[in-house]
Amino acid sequence: MIAATTAAMGAHAEKTIDRQEQARREGVVVVYAASDLEVVRPVVDDFEALHPGVRVEYHDMQSGDLYARVVDEASRGVLAADVVWSSAMDLQIKLVNDGHAQPHRSAETAALPSWAVWKDEAFGTTYEPAAFIYNRRLLAEDDVPSSHAELIRLLERAPAALHGRIATYDPQRSGLGLLLHSQDAQANPIVFWQLARGMGVLGLEQHVASSDMLDRISAGKLVLAYNVLGSYAYRRARSDPALGVVLPQDYTLVLSRVAFITRGARHPAAARLWLDHLLSARGQALLAGHLGLLPLRGEATADTRGGAARMLHPDLQQAFRPIRIGSGLLAYQDQAKKDAFLRQWDAATRPHPE
Repeated sequence: MIAATTAAMGAHAEKTIDRQEQARREGVVVVYAASDLEVVRPVVDDFEALHPGVRVEYHDMQSGDLYARVVDEASRGVLAADVVWSSAMDLQIKLVNDGHAQPHRSAETAALPSWAVWKDEAFGTTYEPAAFIYNRRLLAEDDVPSSHAELIRLLERAPAALHGRIATYDPQRSGLGLLLHSQDAQANPIVFWQLARGMGVLGLEQHVASSDMLDRISAGKLVLAYNVLGSYAYRRARSDPALGVVLPQDYTLVLSRVAFITRGARHPAAARLWLDHLLSARGQALLAGHLGLLPLRGEATADTRGGAARMLHPDLQQAFRPIRIGSGLLAYQDQAKKDAFLRQWDAATRPHPE
């Protein structure tokens, strides 16, 4: 038994060495991502230091643009990406479902929770709550909403202070926005649509990028933003005392940036090394410690110097609702259902006459 185990370990080590050598011959891994390179730079630098001779060619774009580019390039047989990585979970699952991914199995993928893996092709890499973001100087501490119901009451109680000064993602232009809002509508439809109407009455700003909302809140042009990725907000709040972050106590949606290796990856060995690096305890610790993202792998937490723990509110464990990676995310990729949702959203949030 010991001999068999030793032989298996040796075979695994040999396979790993072969893959690293092949990756060095390939020389590059091309990553299409919906994450700012500035944010991901520590992970890129660490990967290149661990694998000399393998360069990360990183293309940052909005999630909707990323999806469209993959579909367009694949249709023309010129898809350049080896790995596709995005927070728009539903768009990622649609790409996988439509045959744009290939399977990958490793010790790192096996360490993930079951909800974060689909068909051995799509893999969650992070654990990111959707939060309320507010300007600490413009919203008194006693007025800060700790739940969706409290946010509704705030909208009703202080219309003058909030008019034209609230924001969220635009689900028409943002794949992330469509994902969060549609999941929110499924989690609690009555409350969600009441919120949408309440924000619409007050003149809701709708954005594509998290950074735009955070900039406007920091500058005092917005008081509050709804359903914003907490990872970006926590990272900014470390150096910006104007920003406050709330994880709603009734329920907090949690998404995961989904990665997959493309079916026709031109640099497959390098792609596997990159994906395994993201999923490894080392990569997870970098994501948490430097980027403020919660690691999916529990053993990574000890290496984050408390970064992940600061994001997890100990009293909200039961309130976190991870969005499961799988075919359920395809519901709003049905064009008729998507169009119906967007029409309802538009009707709810359309500016109302005075």
